[in-house]
Amino acid sequence: MPEAIAIDGLQQFTRNLKKLDSDLPKALRVAFNGCADIVVNDARSDIPSRSGKAKGSVKARSTASASRIVGGSSKVPYYPWLDFGGKVGRGRSVSRPFLKHGRYIYNAYFDNQAKYAQLVEQALFDVAAQAGVELDP
Repeated sequence: MPEAIAIDGLQQFTRNLKKLDSDLPKALRVAFNGCADIVVNDARSDIPSRSGKAKGSVKARSTASASRIVGGSSKVPYYPWLDFGGKVGRGRSVSRPFLKHGRYIYNAYFDNQAKYAQLVEQALFDVAAQAGVELDP
């Protein structure tokens, strides 16, 4: 099973960007959100929907040091059950088979991991270029 993408030196990179311009870490967060959209769109396409709330709750929520995708909200508290399964309801009477890696977000990530890694790499180069730093690929 593919692992999460780890970037060595990302904390130092972000810290140095902040020294150059305090708005650059924000640009990195926006770039990471853009990278995550490939996974978000793929996950949304597979989620069953009656009202569209579950699909709409899958969003990119990145920081300057991590690219993240989340599902569910206070208005969609059933999303974890929908994605991972388990038992809910009165007396835990409604059952859905439990899957450790879920049905939607993780599968979309695993299916798009190579493209996602390329987008993250390009985003780092783009933000470095905004800072006036040239990097060799």
